[in-house]
Amino acid sequence: MKIEGIALASEPGIGAQTMHGYLREVTARYGAREALAAQTHAGIERFSYHDLWAQSMAVARGLLASGLAPGDHVGILMTNRVEFVAAVFGTALAGGVAAVLSTFATAPELAQMLQLSDATLLLFDGQVLKRDFGALLLELEPAWRDAPPDALRHDSFPRLQQLVRLDAVTGGAPGNLVAAGCFLPWLEFLQRGEAVPDAAVHERAAAIAPTDPGGLFFSSGTTGHPKGILHPHHAFAIQWWRYPRLVAIDEPVRCLTVNGLFWSGNIALTLGLGFSNGGTVVLQPVFDPEQTLRLIEAERVTFLHGRPHQWARLQEARNWAAADLSSLRYVPRGELLWAHPTVDTDWVIPMGYGTTETMSICTSNAYNRSPDAPAGSFGYPLPGNSLKIVDPDTGAALPAGSHGEICIKGPTLMSGYVGRSAADTFDAEGYFHTGDGGHVDAQGRLFWAGRITEIIKTGGANVSPVEIDDALALYPGVRRAQTVGLPHDTLGEMVVSCIVPHDGVTLDAAAITAFLRERLASYKLPKKILFIAEDELDITGSGKVKTARLRELIRDRVRKSGSE
Repeated sequence: MKIEGIALASEPGIGAQTMHGYLREVTARYGAREALAAQTHAGIERFSYHDLWAQSMAVARGLLASGLAPGDHVGILMTNRVEFVAAVFGTALAGGVAAVLSTFATAPELAQMLQLSDATLLLFDGQVLKRDFGALLLELEPAWRDAPPDALRHDSFPRLQQLVRLDAVTGGAPGNLVAAGCFLPWLEFLQRGEAVPDAAVHERAAAIAPTDPGGLFFSSGTTGHPKGILHPHHAFAIQWWRYPRLVAIDEPVRCLTVNGLFWSGNIALTLGLGFSNGGTVVLQPVFDPEQTLRLIEAERVTFLHGRPHQWARLQEARNWAAADLSSLRYVPRGELLWAHPTVDTDWVIPMGYGTTETMSICTSNAYNRSPDAPAGSFGYPLPGNSLKIVDPDTGAALPAGSHGEICIKGPTLMSGYVGRSAADTFDAEGYFHTGDGGHVDAQGRLFWAGRITEIIKTGGANVSPVEIDDALALYPGVRRAQTVGLPHDTLGEMVVSCIVPHDGVTLDAAAITAFLRERLASYKLPKKILFIAEDELDITGSGKVKTARLRELIRDRVRKSGSE
């Protein structure tokens, strides 16, 4: 059974379908309005839509002056700051592909992402909190230290030619960053573009089609290595245009996210809500609960995007009780914030389903449908999308009411995974098999029931248990490690690692966590480490652990300890 959304051409409000075309159109509509309010060392800096356009054009000219060719990839390793937004749009204007990298990445993770990204330039934050990313890059390739700024090629990163470093914007006053001649300062990068005429940028931008590659994201895969997910221009633009309708907001909002814009769902929702109706995106470089509360109050934030476990941290902040949060009107999954005495709203986000591969949401209860959706429904396919449920073993389509694997195709679906063929990514009909389970009812509404694959979704991020287990295997005294996700009230799933020590070896959970912290991003770290005996594991004939049985064991043990 296949469920079809209405034709994309019938969807109202969809404007230009390139990333730079979107910015051009919202700038024409809202030019003098405030587009960005950015937290910096000097306080709040404000940028109109005209300012953002000018900043994006400056980045585009800098890229052209640096030799960017059409279709080249530009690495963007930044926290939430104005330059991140300008770099994404500026790369689009210059005909490049924005490869956005997580600032949570450790050195090995960053190396993998840079290799997959195929970037010719890297625009990077000098410092995020206490992390000096210049030092991290030199750790990956010490030979760069003495290289000239425009000649960085090396066997590990054969395409990467230039490293452009921004001044730090977090952690109080800028720190003393590692010095190296291979880093081109951001202002010099912009200055070299001053000789490039605007006409050259416009000519490059005009040659881009909506189906051309526009952005590259990274997500953990079942192999334990990052997957490069390539999206066309129209995937960004369509989601930006439609997001206000999907969350039932028809007014300009002041939108703050406490998560990185380098995640697809975050950049789609935050920029779409902030810009499509002429509102403002409030940028906080890093999530700090006390500062976040002050920012909400001072900037009169109306839409706050994050996760329940982050709202719990806001409740723990010293200024929680005294904060004036009366401006908040829209908070997805905001039950913890609604408990604040100054918050008064009856808004509830319409349920929807999506993945990184679909550039976030691909089904919704909000779009031209009855508001009285049944409990548990994730809605209908969005315009242009088609959905089917298949038997995960045979791939055969299943009828309404039958549980199986969710498969999707449509205009916001990725172009593909970097390094994989279309045949290895999509089925013969062009559908992406999500690895998630669910069913559709007789009316064509989707009901999501969890993942068929073993990927753990914690705090909104995808975590590969294989990646964690591979790291644990390097720790002395570990015989076997198996990581699973356990249901959790605020995180969605809690990462739990079970370890079988070698005979006669006593292991310490805190020491293992410290070991993992050097190798994995913080959101991938197990929230709990359990030590178990080999005979407590149910092993298949091929030597694999039966994870369903292991989850039952973990759930019982965590409940008994009272720490779930």
